[in-house]
Amino acid sequence: MTRIDLPPVWTALGLAAAWVLSRIEPEWFGFGDWHAVPGWGAVAAGLGLMIWAVIAMLGARTQVMPRRDAAALVTQGPFRFSRNPIYLGDLLLLAGGAALFDAPSALLLVPVLAAILQRRFILGEEAMLRARFGADFERWSNRVRRWI
Repeated sequence: MTRIDLPPVWTALGLAAAWVLSRIEPEWFGFGDWHAVPGWGAVAAGLGLMIWAVIAMLGARTQVMPRRDAAALVTQGPFRFSRNPIYLGDLLLLAGGAALFDAPSALLLVPVLAAILQRRFILGEEAMLRARFGADFERWSNRVRRWI
């Protein structure tokens, strides 16, 4: 069996866990009637950020898939304020899912997902970018934060 270790898989697992938590939390523990508005807002922001980042990467003619060699150091679009806008979008999707599922405890999964993404993907990607782009990567990483 092939192991699929990709960020969307981890995000989907987080969303599934959020849904399970929504089923076992007591009703009184929910966000209340207003949960759909911030939930859909976070989902829309996450998807929008991801799409914007993919467009910037494709425009630079570089890889979108993790763990592949980058042809260019993308510093435009959302990469001006986050070194990892797609992963930030994953976190927004999970936070939005927690709100939509009316599961406040599922918000605790957001920093867990951030830690997983950082350890399994971001640190290795940064090492590859540093090795390939050297001083350009260092200047960019000193100017732009890892998350936001």
